[in-house]
Amino acid sequence: MRSFTILSVLAAATAASAQTTSAPIIAENPAGAIFVAELPDKKTTTVRGSIQIGSAVDGKGVEVSLSINGLPKEGGPFIYHIHEKPVPADGNCTSTGAHLDPYKRGEVPLCDASRPETCQTGDLSGKHGNITSDPWTQKYSDLYLATLTKDPSYFGNLSIVVHTSNKTRISCANFSLKGNGTAPGTTAVPSYGPLPTGGLNATTISTRINTGGPAPTAPPAQQPSNAAHKVATGAGALVLAAAAVML
Repeated sequence: MRSFTILSVLAAATAASAQTTSAPIIAENPAGAIFVAELPDKKTTTVRGSIQIGSAVDGKGVEVSLSINGLPKEGGPFIYHIHEKPVPADGNCTSTGAHLDPYKRGEVPLCDASRPETCQTGDLSGKHGNITSDPWTQKYSDLYLATLTKDPSYFGNLSIVVHTSNKTRISCANFSLKGNGTAPGTTAVPSYGPLPTGGLNATTISTRINTGGPAPTAPPAQQPSNAAHKVATGAGALVLAAAAVML
């Protein structure tokens, strides 16, 4: 019984530790990677605008540019987050799930903006301030978002959701790639949009290609035929004979 209690305490402590891991600073975002989410023009909401997130020049985190208008007269201050799932084809914002939170911090307690590394990665308004007027524009840096697909804080295939202060979802949109990034050791390849099912999108493909087969070799130099060799030999003998007669 005592052993069971000790194991339970250890398990709880381990879980608590896992849920309080601070987000690391992203230091190797590929230069030039830019994602934009455009809030849709829908009859069910007056909210319009966009958010652009791109790699910082030095690769450390991202630069964010937010522009929103048409917010309701009531329900503020408004909050917004990157959510863990994309918006489905029917545009239902509820289907985007919870906030992007790769380090399992959770929504409680509220984000402490003075310690952004301890907040949920996707809690943008928690880290950088709520929307308090209409229209609203804002620019800032965030060190904890990734434009590199292999990083757990990558957001390029996710969504942005705008809420009222009571967390009602009033608009949402998916991020799409607007500028390719170049990671160390790779070359950016233009994105040509979605391909048919089963195809590859060139956005994240390196230009380095290796088929695995043997390298082609140059054909051997052509050798003269026996007849040609004999003709050349005979001509040489005649020249030598003529020279001997002249002497």
